[in-house]
Parts: sequence; structure tokens; C-alpha cells
Amino acid sequence: MAEPIKLPEQLRDLINTGPLAHLSTINRDGSPQVSVIWIGLDGDDVVSGHQHQGAKIRNMERDPRVVLSFAAPRVPGEFLDHNAVLRAHAVVEPTDQAWDLLDRLSRVYIGPDATFPVERRPGFIVRYKVERIGGVGPWV
Repeated sequence: MAEPIKLPEQLRDLINTGPLAHLSTINRDGSPQVSVIWIGLDGDDVVSGHQHQGAKIRNMERDPRVVLSFAAPRVPGEFLDHNAVLRAHAVVEPTDQAWDLLDRLSRVYIGPDATFPVERRPGFIVRYKVERIGGVGPWV
């Protein structure tokens, strides 16, 4: 694993606005698997919460190499929309705090008074240790 890098402030600001992220993992047979997920920040880590051990979690437990991509809000008249592509190493943490993270992210993705609408139960928090930043924008 390469040394994780510190996220530029402009990229942190974008993540805090709640862009839907495309998470690309690698299936056992080498084919790609993509999921759309909520993301947030915990210190210098990009994080996501999950309540099921679905394909994406199993894939990251087996092979932690992932890519996250997400777009900034569109600016009319701009030729290329800003976007971020993060190559990262995923660390899957089984935890009772997954619901708490998802509840916090609900206020960003659903609305300021939202509560995560699924029962509280154990799940997973994934920490993405970003190794390379690409895309279009001031963070590149």
C-alpha cells in the first residue's frame, strides 16, 4: 500500500457537500463491480457506512484496491465539469457504529432534519486511504 495522501481543502469541501460516489471494486473473477454510495470524512479519511456484507464489502475484504469517483455540481457554461477520481486502499471495519455514520450522512444526503430510515444494527465502516487523486479541478 502506498502512503496515504492528505486531501486538499477544496476536495474536502466537495466531499462535505454530499456528492454520490461511484465505488469500483474488483470481483473474484477480476471483473469490475460498481456501487453508488454516500461518502463523508472522518479526519483525513474518506469513509462510507454499510449495513450488509454485500459484494462490495466482500470484494474490499479480499482485495482492498478501489476507485471512488464523483462529480462537483455542474457550472453552466464550463467546458469540463469538475470531478474527482480517488485511487485508494479500503480498510473494512466491522462495527456497531455504522448506523451512526449513516445517520450523520443522512443530514447531508437527505436533509438537515433527516434520520437514517433503517433500523440500527451492526454493519461496516470503510475507510478509504487515498493514494492518488485525479479528475478535473483544483485538487488535481
